[in-house]
Amino acid sequence: MTIKDAISLARKRLSNAGIDRPLLEAEILMSYYLNIDRVFLILHDNKELDDIKEYLSLIDRRCDSEPIEYITNSAGFYGRDFIVHKGVLIPRPETEILVDKVAKIIKSNDIKTIVEVGVGSGVVSITLALMFPYLQIIATDISEAAIKNAKANIKKFGVENRVILKRCSMIDCINQDIELLVSNPPYIAPDIKLDKCIQEYEPHTALFADDNGYSILKELVDIVIDRKIPYLACEMGYDQKDEMSRYMDKKGIKEYQFYTDYAGLDRGFVAKIS
Repeated sequence: MTIKDAISLARKRLSNAGIDRPLLEAEILMSYYLNIDRVFLILHDNKELDDIKEYLSLIDRRCDSEPIEYITNSAGFYGRDFIVHKGVLIPRPETEILVDKVAKIIKSNDIKTIVEVGVGSGVVSITLALMFPYLQIIATDISEAAIKNAKANIKKFGVENRVILKRCSMIDCINQDIELLVSNPPYIAPDIKLDKCIQEYEPHTALFADDNGYSILKELVDIVIDRKIPYLACEMGYDQKDEMSRYMDKKGIKEYQFYTDYAGLDRGFVAKIS
């Protein structure tokens, strides 16, 4: 069977399984299977394949809703390809907006030291390190899998000396002064049912939070107040603006702004702590 024929077969299976981009994903998985880029793949689609069983096993995994990022151990973020392993949250495009908000604060205030709570695969900290060569970042996570994944990406992008990983809860392991805290924390209420590809495959500790999804968001606000951290930038759920606004008002935070995602939904906030 040729590459073209195998991709056609895979596309039909993916389409029947309800995958939105069956041809694209069939090509991505073939490219991963053969360890060649997609351009080479398209130019040589008449090449005969000796055996496609392993390729079709990848297709079967995707048909069962396993995220393609876990199958290929790769996810795109801010124009770069990052390593992503099972057990670690898959980066989302809307988190790029969080990076942009943080970058603006860093530029405007000449910030040199920041902390990321919940490093995950490391995409936020690494992207910021690549944007600002002078920036020092400490990134924490309670997950051993996340720390291991982030370490691999830090090595891949050569920022070992500027992104320091610490396994701990929040910033319990950090004693030094912090100028800005950034986080994409768990913020989904525990009783919310998500799509199968998320619910059954992505780590629940990176998705769900108590108190209808607010517990960690509010704890981060408390932390920046208690530790006198000047700036907080945080992603949140689309329906959490009103409650977080009330909470920051209650805590005496005078300056904060919410921002929206690419769909126009509320997606996060930045706050200045007096």
